[in-house]
Amino acid sequence: QVQLVESGGGLVQPGGSLRLSCVARGITIDAYTMAWYRQAPGRQREFVADDTDGRNPDYADSVKGRFTVSRDNRKSTVYLEMNSLKPEDTAIYYCKREPLGAIGAAWGQGTQVTVSS
Repeated sequence: QVQLVESGGGLVQPGGSLRLSCVARGITIDAYTMAWYRQAPGRQREFVADDTDGRNPDYADSVKGRFTVSRDNRKSTVYLEMNSLKPEDTAIYYCKREPLGAIGAAWGQGTQVTVSS
């Protein structure tokens, strides 16, 4: 059974940085697109970034130039480096294994990121 476990969230001041990690247990992630989503209070969950092969990441416009997604397939881990954080980045951040063929998506439980002075 697949289990995605996020960590690294917390409280940070505006302009600060955090690094989120997502460990995939029960699978190897080599063949999968791995993504980060976030959900702020009262808002729908939204796409943040994804990575398929470590060479062509994709980002939401709101985080381009500030966030970096990366992966270590040997560790089955995906990272989200977040810099120049803003209060509007406050949300629960979720890791997602995107569907592949007949294999459906899988979600982590989320980690809270709060940007506040």
